[in-house]
Amino acid sequence: MYDKDILNLKSALNALNKIINYFSGYDNADGFYHNQRDFNASMMNFIVIGEMVSRLSDGTVDKYKNVDWYKIRGFRNIIAHNYFGIDAEEVWDIIQNHLPELQIELQKMITSKECVSEESSELDRWR
Repeated sequence: MYDKDILNLKSALNALNKIINYFSGYDNADGFYHNQRDFNASMMNFIVIGEMVSRLSDGTVDKYKNVDWYKIRGFRNIIAHNYFGIDAEEVWDIIQNHLPELQIELQKMITSKECVSEESSELDRWR
């Protein structure tokens, strides 16, 4: 069976890549914030990331303790429940300073989990 965690991680990575794409080309938080299409699309994708990581199995969350899952889910909740209180500078900082490292970690997790899934299905075939 295909691991649901892989699907959730891939969905989170896809949303993260969209944010980076929307963000590129801006020189400052103010310019990014005032382009409501790109800013709002990014906020929606932050919500997607938070939703996807909240669906990860306890085993995956426990295995990757270097990722601050709590903060990721917490930021999703801030956006969803306090949308008009979002600080554009904070969003700018997260995109610039935290998303690139999360992107790398998600890619590593996906690669690692896909390898494990392939090995498991190969073993299952021989059982």
